[in-house]
Amino acid sequence: MQTTFSLAQLADPQVAESEKILRACVHCGFCTATCPTYVLLGDELDSPRGRIYLIKEMLEHARPATRDVVKHIDRCLSCLACMTTCPSGVHYMHLVDHAREHIEKTYRRPLLDRSLRLLLAKVLPNTQLFRWAMVAGLLAKPLAPLFGALGLRRLAALLRITPARLPAPPRASDQRVFPAEGRRLGRVALLSGCINPVLSPATNEATIRLLNRHGREVVIADGEGCCGSLVHHMGREDEALMRARINIDAWIKEIEGEGLDAIIVTVSGCGTTIKDYGFMLRADPAYAGKAAQVSALAVDVTEYLVRLKLPPPAAPTGLVIAYHSACSLQHGQKVMHQPKELLSKMGYVVKDIPDGHLCCGSAGTYNILEPELAGRLRERKVANIEKLMPNVIAAGNIGCITQIAAGTAIPVVHTVELIDWATGGPIPERLKGFESRAAPVQLAETAM
Repeated sequence: MQTTFSLAQLADPQVAESEKILRACVHCGFCTATCPTYVLLGDELDSPRGRIYLIKEMLEHARPATRDVVKHIDRCLSCLACMTTCPSGVHYMHLVDHAREHIEKTYRRPLLDRSLRLLLAKVLPNTQLFRWAMVAGLLAKPLAPLFGALGLRRLAALLRITPARLPAPPRASDQRVFPAEGRRLGRVALLSGCINPVLSPATNEATIRLLNRHGREVVIADGEGCCGSLVHHMGREDEALMRARINIDAWIKEIEGEGLDAIIVTVSGCGTTIKDYGFMLRADPAYAGKAAQVSALAVDVTEYLVRLKLPPPAAPTGLVIAYHSACSLQHGQKVMHQPKELLSKMGYVVKDIPDGHLCCGSAGTYNILEPELAGRLRERKVANIEKLMPNVIAAGNIGCITQIAAGTAIPVVHTVELIDWATGGPIPERLKGFESRAAPVQLAETAM
């Protein structure tokens, strides 16, 4: 693609990077076949190629974002399926991130939209505020149909995806180091995060148990927390970089102390962002090197577990698992085979979901901000899953787990919880009480 940026514009490192990405695009249109919004809407401007044109025009002419541009960029899920498909290597993720930052700086949204986005940016990354918000959502959940009828579609969507019950909070403890059982074979940091401790504390607990059993000491670095991905994808770049620096400082302290073999992430959306810290802070002389070091150590939990060469269980479970590959895992991190290989090794019967490359509609805050499209994508995903008649759905991202669970009665469980269970851990919380409804023999045998 030809561009006409001025030399003055290209002096800005971010503009220079976006210009390089734009010039890589050859208009082939392969991306349209795998773009969820284009598949649903059939509008060229709701495809990666169409959005690239809009972004080019906006950035090249240094124009404030317009209402029409904002509409089509907002509809992008950042699922990154286009990057998996693109034969030219167009790094759409960095381009759309730049566009969102530009929109945030140059476009004044309507008051309600602005207020909701501010609320999400302040509440979701704060574990305590988010817990209170979930309690309020649980109490108001029965009112979702009423709010929908009144046209308050975003509020209705938020209540519909609120779990029917919240898990118990993690046990109050100041413990930050979890020793390996037996001889210590390695030491890793685990991202505690912001959403996981509220919606699924069992995921990190299962990860710690599993790693400890296999000789790895696990540390929760003092001061770490939200990775910044939620605000990053809302264009609030200063907040995202602030959170990235906080985490980097916490992990570098551990690296320079007793050392780390890896930084383990159990939420794939967070993993994609942490692996990109090196790029996000490349122009910061104080953090560029440290950010690159952290990004190089960051791995999805399944990437690390594959390295451990876990032994298979004594007896196969026989449970049929529909494996949902989160977009941030398969497209963002290119982690495609490890989760399925691990589940198969643990004795589960793993099935691929038809059209598995298409997003479930979660995408961070997308299922709140674009509820109609998110709902259609969930219906499509659930229909494809239910054709497989699985006992359980496995996924590696809490956003996907929450989104899919809102549309089906089939239990949705994090991959690492199933691996922990198969190797001596307790039955996953979401499968308790499920014995009477499906696969009772296998469930009972595995729990013994």
